[in-house]
This record gives sequence, structure tokens and C-alpha cells, in this order.
Amino acid sequence: MKKLLASIAGLALLTGSALAADMAPAPVYKAPPPAPPPAPSWTGCYVNAGGGYGVWNIDQYEETNPGFVALTSTTTSGGRGWLGTVGGGCDYQFTLGNLGNFVVGVLADYDFMDVQGQMVPPPLADVGTEKESGSWSVGARIGYLVTPNLLTYTNGGFTQARFNAVTYNLNVAPFTPGVNGVQAQTFSGWFLGGGTEYALNFSWLPVKGLFWRNEYRFSTYEGKDVPLFGVGGAPLAFAERTNPYTQTITSELVWRFP
Repeated sequence: MKKLLASIAGLALLTGSALAADMAPAPVYKAPPPAPPPAPSWTGCYVNAGGGYGVWNIDQYEETNPGFVALTSTTTSGGRGWLGTVGGGCDYQFTLGNLGNFVVGVLADYDFMDVQGQMVPPPLADVGTEKESGSWSVGARIGYLVTPNLLTYTNGGFTQARFNAVTYNLNVAPFTPGVNGVQAQTFSGWFLGGGTEYALNFSWLPVKGLFWRNEYRFSTYEGKDVPLFGVGGAPLAFAERTNPYTQTITSELVWRFP
């Protein structure tokens, strides 16, 4: 009898262990983390578009015309405003020994500008509104890849800017509108700038090849002897020696061709 009871108890223990094993949760399978996206390539061509803020200053003095003999000291006028920019270019990425990865390229862009301010030529008796309406640039850049996704660079090259015509009003009594003015002018010069560009190679982006660029640029232009015109466009015996220079800050989206 005792052997029978012991056998029944042993069978019960075995059955319970089996049931407990059957009721234990199955191990959870964890998928391996996704592989990071491959490092972007900076070699290739691109288009870019964006916007920003611009500042111009103009140094000027009055002079004779003809002869261009200075008659006054130099004064400085200034303007501020917004701009839109479009452009394109091509880059090439390379490794320079143990120094790391570099990028060189060529670029071209155009700025649509609404940068306005008051022109107050010496001897400060006249005042008018000047607007820089546009500029274009061609040049080159060189940069260093701080990380595979982040480029720091400097650029430079040739630029031209368009300044609209100005009609001056006499700013002293008797206050007279349209006493004289200057025609629209295109100035040529050079630019130097720099900035950063970041590869937006996120897997969730529907468009591939996007980069985000932020840039500062300084441009200076040749001086010009700009003739003054009187009422009705009659030429006067005076001119303005005009030297513009500008600064811009832009933020742009860049798309590199696949």
C-alpha cells in the first residue's frame, strides 16, 4: 500500500512539473537594431534654394563731371531687407592622407532682393530711396568634413549687383521733390563667404539626397562715377563716386542628383 501511495505521489509531481513547463512563457524574439544609413557622398551636382537677410552700405562723395574732382567728404548710406536665392553647382569629395576628407566644388547662384534704405549723399541736403534688387555670383569653394554628415566650407568668386535708380528730394527748406537723381547701376566685384552644410540622410525622408546649408557672405564692388541728372533727366555738372558693399545670411535646402 505504501509503495502504491508513493508511486501516485511521484506521478503527481512529474505531471505538475510538466504542466508548469507547458505554461511557462515562450522566449521573446528581438529583432536586431536597424543598420545605420550609409555615409553620404558629397561628390556630384546639385541645385539649391532658400532665403535670408541682406544688408548694403554705400560710401559716396560728390565730384565734378567731367573731371571727377572730389567736392565733399565721404558719407555712408545703408539699407536692410530680405532676399530669396536659387543656384546650383558640383562638388568632389577626396581624402588627403591622414588629414581627413575634403570637398572642393564650383557654384553659381542668383539672389532676388528687396534690400532698401535711404541714400543721403553729401552735402546731406538730398535724400532718396535706394533698393538693391538682385545679384548673381559664380565661384568655387573648399570644405572639410568634420563628420561624414557635416561639412564646413569657405567660398569666393565674382559677383554683380543691381541697384535701382534713385530720385533725390531736397531735404532742406524749401522741401522740393525730384530735384535730381541717378540712374540704375550694375556694380561688379568679388565675394568671400563660408558656412556649414549637413546631410539629411534620414531613412524616414521620402526624398533622398537632401542637405541643409547655412551661409554668410560678404561682397564688395568696384567704385563708379555715377552722373547726376536734374529735373527732366537733364545732365548736371556733378557726379557721385559710389562704392557699395553688402553682407548676406542665407539658409538653403540642397538637393543632390542621384
